[in-house]
Order: sequence, then structure tokens, then C-alpha cells
Amino acid sequence: MNDSMLREPSSHTLLRALWALLICCVVIGSLALAASPLMVAIGSLHIWDKLQHFGAYLALSFLPVIGFRDKRRGIIAVLSMFVLGTLLEAGQHFAPGRAVEFGDVIANGEGVSCGALLGLPIRTRMSRA
Repeated sequence: MNDSMLREPSSHTLLRALWALLICCVVIGSLALAASPLMVAIGSLHIWDKLQHFGAYLALSFLPVIGFRDKRRGIIAVLSMFVLGTLLEAGQHFAPGRAVEFGDVIANGEGVSCGALLGLPIRTRMSRA
């Protein structure tokens, strides 16, 4: 084993791993059947669905802004989150009991925008450290 294999993962690596895990969770939640135990459990939280969309996409855009060393890659990842949200919303047309809602796409876009705007100053501070 060499020293590079023994080093602890960087904060950027951990942030990108968390981002990938969150993407998986959002994809599963977005395409789950309405009557599935997952969706029933989420519904029992009594949280407005637009707020759920906003929060999920805020995190999905915040993490790559601060998680990628290359600023351009982070911005591309942020923009891809809006595309992901739009495609997942369209995919709900094929999930029984689910409905495509334009309001969800708007909430996703607002979350993406706010996550990117919140992440940029933190990214600047992280790069100075």
C-alpha cells in the first residue's frame, strides 16, 4: 500500500459522495409509486410538497458548488440538477398515482438557484483557507 491509499478523503470528496447519495435519494423518491411505503411515510410528515422540492434541490445545488474544486464543473453540476428535476418530474407521468406538476418544476428551479447562491460565498471562503 502506498501513502495515497492511506490518506483520509478530502472534504471535497466527502461532499461529492454526499451529493451522489442525495441524488439517489431524490431519484428514488421522485419515481416511487404513490402508494409505496416510502411515499406514505413522506406524506405522513405533513410538509408542503413544494417545500420538499425546494429543500431537496437547494441541497442538490449547494453541495456541488462547494464540493467541486473546479468552479466551472460545480456550475455545470448545478445546472444539471435543474435538468434532472425537470426530467424526474416528467417521469412521474409514468408512475402510477403520481402527477406531473409545473409548480414542482418551479420549486425545483428556485431551490437550485438559492442553493447555488448560498454556496458561492462559502466556496470563496473555502478556497481562501
